[in-house]
Amino acid sequence: MVFLVSDEVKPKSGGPRMVVTGYASGMVECRWYDGFGVKREAFREDELMPGDGRAQNEA
Repeated sequence: MVFLVSDEVKPKSGGPRMVVTGYASGMVECRWYDGFGVKREAFREDELMPGDGRAQNEA
């Protein structure tokens, strides 16, 4: 599945809802707020699934 910048995603293994902020070295860069500060991490695309607020940009 291809995610666009600003899409909301979640890890398939469970975890917080995150926002896609970009791509680098074949990885999806995500950010989220954990209650104390903004966290960021890169994930393989197959580790993520759409979050509840994913924009539907389909033709």
